[in-house]
Amino acid sequence: MDDYKQGLETLQRMLGEDRAAVVVETFGRLSPAFEREAVSVVFGRTWSRGGIDLKTRSLCSIGILASLGRMSALRINFTLAMENGAGIEEIIEVLLQVGIYAGYPATLDALKLLAEARDASLQGS
Repeated sequence: MDDYKQGLETLQRMLGEDRAAVVVETFGRLSPAFEREAVSVVFGRTWSRGGIDLKTRSLCSIGILASLGRMSALRINFTLAMENGAGIEEIIEVLLQVGIYAGYPATLDALKLLAEARDASLQGS
């Protein structure tokens, strides 16, 4: 199976077909080349690997993205983490760990974004 097809299947497994299509469409509107690379590399070559489960990958990604201050990607990964079985308390623990190594401002920004993502999830959007 090629990386792009594998990436689409992985993304659909995590988000469902409709929400995965929105992500792919959004990436494609920004840049078709970016969309192809993101789906192929991020979801086709990395997220689809064995070794650790999707929940663990999500929690690792949250820690890294929060540390780097990548809020757009962090918002997406909060949703992915919840869909992959991570609870809010687990995500908060990761963000508390971020505070130690990347600073409390990074944790504060991420916690604010998590509250928005949690509220959106509760509202079903």
